[in-house]
Amino acid sequence: MHLNLKPLTTTTQQRGFSMIEILITLVLVAIAMLGTAGLQLNALRLNKGSQSRTQAIFLTSDMVERMEANKAAAVTGNYALTLASAPSAAGINCATAACDPANLAAWDLSQWGQTIANLLPQASWSITQTTAGNPSTYSIVINWIDRSDAKTTTSGTIVDSHTAIRTIRN
Repeated sequence: MHLNLKPLTTTTQQRGFSMIEILITLVLVAIAMLGTAGLQLNALRLNKGSQSRTQAIFLTSDMVERMEANKAAAVTGNYALTLASAPSAAGINCATAACDPANLAAWDLSQWGQTIANLLPQASWSITQTTAGNPSTYSIVINWIDRSDAKTTTSGTIVDSHTAIRTIRN
């Protein structure tokens, strides 16, 4: 029995090497794609958090403008509101009927609470009259659940908050 042994050439020594290069390239491309997807997910999560913060700023500005428009009720403390997580019911619909300053304040609080409940996830809000009389100072606080932050409370819930302080003069 005679074995025909040929000397190894460069082509026979490198057979299959291209396949390994392709597999390594595919692994690297897959890792890069997963990294890109992770960055996109993080960007979307942070964008949602900033959207909620922007909404809270606009909502506090909205309440300040309502107080400025109804200064008579604001300096008498009609805009004070204990911590709430559901909108209060207004007695009179000031959009269709004439209202005195106190009824307008109740209408404003009801409409504002409804807007917060619609725009911010699991929100709560309060308005505290820190200085009574003329001028009156109010502290407006809006809290909401924000899954994009790393701030957690003792209950494990992630909470974000925005506070605005405003002085109203009649």
